[in-house]
Amino acid sequence: MDGHIGRVGLCRPDKANAFDLAMWEELPAAFAWLSGQQGLRVAILFGEGRHFCAGIDLSVIRHLLELASGNACSARGREALLAFIERVQAAFNAIEGLRVPVIAEIQGACIGAGVDLIAACDMRLCTVDARFSIKEADLGVVPDVGTIQRLRHVLGYSVLAELSYTAQHFDGQEARKLGLVSQVHESPDTLREAVNRLAATIASKSPVALRGIKRNLLWARDRSVADGLSYVAAWNAAMMPGEDLRESLDAVQQKRAPSYGL
Repeated sequence: MDGHIGRVGLCRPDKANAFDLAMWEELPAAFAWLSGQQGLRVAILFGEGRHFCAGIDLSVIRHLLELASGNACSARGREALLAFIERVQAAFNAIEGLRVPVIAEIQGACIGAGVDLIAACDMRLCTVDARFSIKEADLGVVPDVGTIQRLRHVLGYSVLAELSYTAQHFDGQEARKLGLVSQVHESPDTLREAVNRLAATIASKSPVALRGIKRNLLWARDRSVADGLSYVAAWNAAMMPGEDLRESLDAVQQKRAPSYGL
């Protein structure tokens, strides 16, 4: 935590931050810890070293095969595999489920599970030389941790279908054109500066508004416009007459920065 900003880092730089079994457990634990920090207003997800995330470590793939074949009863083996996949999904859901917005800071490789990670984030910024791929088709599997379900709202069906079927690589500029990222920067240093500026701007806003905007964005994503409008009307009817609105108005009138509570 740095003030109102939380940072979660992928810390296997010698392996390009490829996800091993330990990281599947540590990721939701880190976001659960962040969720318990009362002053949290925004979070940043980043990768240590040259790469954001090179995908799933080969040890995880071997573990999956052992789960499926390690039981004399094939049905029980499949049950064990299903349970593991659901635990992995829950780990990534912890990112989306954080009550405040999450910014992905992407440099270098963002492959397979790396794309799953950033799909669960609210905003994505990258370097110009970042490399993306929905890699699963090259491994003979279907993406099962959220890329298909989340990015269909971001990229559109045809674009997502092409990227998923071909596993093709694309860079930061192409990611910006496709709408996957909102900003592209020349180097990891300028990227980090931009991410920190964005986080600081968000952290200066009303925490009640930030939490409400995230909740409403996610609610509206999978529902009709009418349902979304009904939900936000009920939300604002309940939440608008609070101290943050009064503080915002006072700050404007007094020509000062607002000071919000937790």
